[in-house]
Amino acid sequence: MSERIYLSPPDMTQAERNSLLAAFDSGWVAPVGPHLTEFEQALCRITGAEHAVALASGTAALHLAMLEAGVEPDDRVYCSTLTFVASVNVIRYCGAVPVLIDSETRSWQMDPELLAEALTRDAAAGCLPKAVQVVDVYGQCADYAAIERLCDEYDVTLIVDASEALGATHGKRGAGSIGKMAALSFNGNKLVTTSGGGALLTNDAGIAERARHLATQAREPVLEFLHDAVGYNYRMSNLLAGLGLGQLSRLDDIMVRRRAIYERYAAELGELQGVCFMPEAPWGRCNRWLTCLTLDDARCTAGGLIESLSADNIEARPVWRPMHRQPIYADCEVLNRGVADRLYETGVCLPSGGCMTEEQQSRVIDVARKCLKD
Repeated sequence: MSERIYLSPPDMTQAERNSLLAAFDSGWVAPVGPHLTEFEQALCRITGAEHAVALASGTAALHLAMLEAGVEPDDRVYCSTLTFVASVNVIRYCGAVPVLIDSETRSWQMDPELLAEALTRDAAAGCLPKAVQVVDVYGQCADYAAIERLCDEYDVTLIVDASEALGATHGKRGAGSIGKMAALSFNGNKLVTTSGGGALLTNDAGIAERARHLATQAREPVLEFLHDAVGYNYRMSNLLAGLGLGQLSRLDDIMVRRRAIYERYAAELGELQGVCFMPEAPWGRCNRWLTCLTLDDARCTAGGLIESLSADNIEARPVWRPMHRQPIYADCEVLNRGVADRLYETGVCLPSGGCMTEEQQSRVIDVARKCLKD
């Protein structure tokens, strides 16, 4: 059996090792320390957000964002349907009701026209959502010129799940700096990883202070253990922040490599019948976290391509299954034009890790070409 090629493995170098050991040698191994502070400051420099709170996961960041938005039981929260399940789970954590919104074809992100339709309808009925959560899926920012205008017009809090989008841009703004609050993920498969982790970003100092408080079990700054709210064990450790600093120092190079991998796939597979790659929206720059393509009237199906790659020990996956097609969210209201459904049915995520060698990518391309030409 050939060597396994993974979808998006961690891309680690001596820089990360040195940074992690520096954090270890500092003696700060608990969820406080200078590397944690430095990591948060680096996130602000990179994204343009004014405040960052490093946390145990992107899910933790989204949960705290919901709490800071005042989401309570039976509130309605709009969310992109094309996403990983955590985006919607945090709505249910608060006892709130998800309303799912389809993608649009230009970018695969939330459709602003459907968002406008939902807001207009619900404003007339007196049941506006407590928040709109937009997911920057596969490393591309949504159409925030339209989405922010709508959220401002209806005075609804905008939360951005930028978990997959660090390094991407909307105009001159970095992913993570858009919306009232935004979340990043540093899971093992992301461009930048701390093995596990996430961050909440905001321009509101009060939100950052309250989120940091809740993330440390809402402990008051006194000698005894005194707590003024139900808090959470959500803070990132100083050791993981040290690892993250090493990764952040290489972010530009990591993103250049991911985009180069996409460009080679597009050049060598894009001319084949029925093959289309995720477009780059005109309003920004995609980080190409994963290279995604769709197969429409191609020589093989998405499932067939994934099976052919798997037979050669190559990991590939379908595009996210829309949340309205997940058993736990099948009963949710959805504004749907079938775009996310079609992306799921025809989409494939190809191996895209920054540490992928030229030879490994050639192997993926050779298997894919054979499947798509036979």
